[in-house]
Amino acid sequence: MDEEMNDSAPADPAALPPRAFGAGPPSAFAPPTPWRRRLQIGGWVAAAGLAVLMILIGWLAVTAPLSRSLKPIAPPAISLMSADGHLIARRGAVIDKPVTMADLPAHVPQAFMAIEDRRFQSHWGVDPRGIARAMWHNIWSDGSSQGGSTITQQLAKGVFLSSDRTFGRKAREALIAIWLEAWLTKDQIMERYLSNVYFGDNVYGLRAAARHYFNRAPERLTIPQAAMLAGLLKAPSRLAPTSNLKGARTRAALVTQAMVDAGYISQAERNALPPARVNVHDDPDPTTGTYFADWVLPHARDRAGAVYGEQEVATTLDWRIQRLAEAAIRRAPLGGAQAALVAMKPDGSVVAMVGGKNYDKSSFNRAVQARRQPGSTFKLFVYLAAFRAGMTPDDMVDDTPITTGTYRPANHGGKYRGRITLRQAFAASSNVAAVRLTQKVGVDNVIKVARDLGVTAPLTEDLSLALGTSEIPLVELAEAYASVAAGAYPVVAHGLPPEEQGWFEKLMRRQRHFSDDQLEMIRDLLSSAANRGTGSAAALRTSTFGKTGTTQDSRDAIFVGYAGGLVTAVWIGNDDNAPLPGGAAGGGVPARIWRNFMSGAINEPVEDAPEETQDADLVNAIANVAVESGIGNVGVGVDEGGMTVNIGGNQIRLPVDQRGPPPPEGAPPPPRIVPPQPPGEGESGEPQ
Repeated sequence: MDEEMNDSAPADPAALPPRAFGAGPPSAFAPPTPWRRRLQIGGWVAAAGLAVLMILIGWLAVTAPLSRSLKPIAPPAISLMSADGHLIARRGAVIDKPVTMADLPAHVPQAFMAIEDRRFQSHWGVDPRGIARAMWHNIWSDGSSQGGSTITQQLAKGVFLSSDRTFGRKAREALIAIWLEAWLTKDQIMERYLSNVYFGDNVYGLRAAARHYFNRAPERLTIPQAAMLAGLLKAPSRLAPTSNLKGARTRAALVTQAMVDAGYISQAERNALPPARVNVHDDPDPTTGTYFADWVLPHARDRAGAVYGEQEVATTLDWRIQRLAEAAIRRAPLGGAQAALVAMKPDGSVVAMVGGKNYDKSSFNRAVQARRQPGSTFKLFVYLAAFRAGMTPDDMVDDTPITTGTYRPANHGGKYRGRITLRQAFAASSNVAAVRLTQKVGVDNVIKVARDLGVTAPLTEDLSLALGTSEIPLVELAEAYASVAAGAYPVVAHGLPPEEQGWFEKLMRRQRHFSDDQLEMIRDLLSSAANRGTGSAAALRTSTFGKTGTTQDSRDAIFVGYAGGLVTAVWIGNDDNAPLPGGAAGGGVPARIWRNFMSGAINEPVEDAPEETQDADLVNAIANVAVESGIGNVGVGVDEGGMTVNIGGNQIRLPVDQRGPPPPEGAPPPPRIVPPQPPGEGESGEPQ
């Protein structure tokens, strides 16, 4: 036992080789052999390389998905069509369907490879020889530069990257090119390249370029035509044959010589080639609908999606009605003022839109983008709020100066009519009556009505709101009046036919309906205003409903109304908000524009009313008479059917073909009737 223990005892320390100071105790493991150390290092390097590769593949999958190389690099052309099939506008780049290599003549891809990437079939996305040649040329040339990017790199740059020339971008371009070569065949890369590259004149892709410059399919391109298209890639805008035919042909000659040098054609074949002849194919320019097109285009792009080729999108615009709208604005005596018009069906389908006198001079759409004070057209919401509160058109309101409180509006021209009905107050566009009603029902309830009818613009929460001092787009005003025409709210203006909705969308976007009584009462008021009130210049033979609006100092003049199933809003004013000359009012030029347009739109030809009678109101001219007996204000209304006498809270109707009853015993003598005078248009804001 002792012997065995002695055998396992450590060797004499004196016999061991000396160790360096601080080396620590000797290891219990044998030192590894050189080959095992190399194997460990190799494993670590392989693991690190694999990790980097996985990270790189993940980065490329996120930043350069192969599916993106199948999409156009520019938005496709959108052709907006009217409801009856006319081209109204065309927007976006010209892009057609992708090409297929199997269908193209061999000389078509050969022309591009000869001038852009002669070793396309042999490299792996990056061509070191091409890069070295380009660098050598750029160093020793007299200022001209040469690129070393392959076709695969150009596809990577055009589809996935920006056009900056930093080293980081070039490195990413090379990585993506190798990535594309690893996953796509050469034919697939060439197809994607030819279908995406820019050829000038806002044309992208070989198919669109062949149609644009030569009016033929790419499958039928000749060698000179293919060479000209390949030559354009150096400077598409500068060499476009539509503007620089000589430069395009000179560049095409270089391409055909490069095809000879690459062995694609012989020198004799090249010398026999005639120069390409251009046969430009252009779509007809749109002649109308430009303001409408700008408004509807974002929605049209969403509906068309990111696809190749020109997309035709049907709109709600009516070609005939749009032309009538433009003619009505063009013929109006506007002077230096601007005008806007929007017409829609009661469901909100816009059939005509004019945003200004001349789109070429100003593309600002005053029917949609501008926010202007609506003036007395806003009183629609005030009177609807009164009807919601239980009032009726026959209820009385004081049309007398407001002498209490800090806000004291005045009627236009200082005309007051005493105690009158809501119907008369609306037709005469009384300011003080609208403010009194707003005081009675509350500003919040007026705002609630405006919101229910689709007004989204900010609204002031004070009594001046009743006179239309908050700025609203004209299209929102038209939507509100369309709600009355439809009998349901809100109505949303739209320029594209509505898409089919699921039950959830229908539930969330369902309309609410006016009560029969409220609808009948507000239509009664709108009819009175348009036919016998301040808007009488707009009256048609068919039932006409509408309201005028004029803002302080005649900065804006508006008429909004509907007839024959069409709702139209007309505005005139100056872009700098300067007053209109001559104290223009909504019952003047806007009402006449509205009438001239609507008569043609609903196929009711009418002649213009005489200028001197167009702004007259022969119904609601109320005489304000003071009676000493203490009965109160006596109001007398005169129209073609007779006379209405308001004594205090009582009303007596005297038809023209009947003699009125004798006055009650003790009553004062009958008042003297003042000849009717046209009522002033309601003017928003405080008196000057």
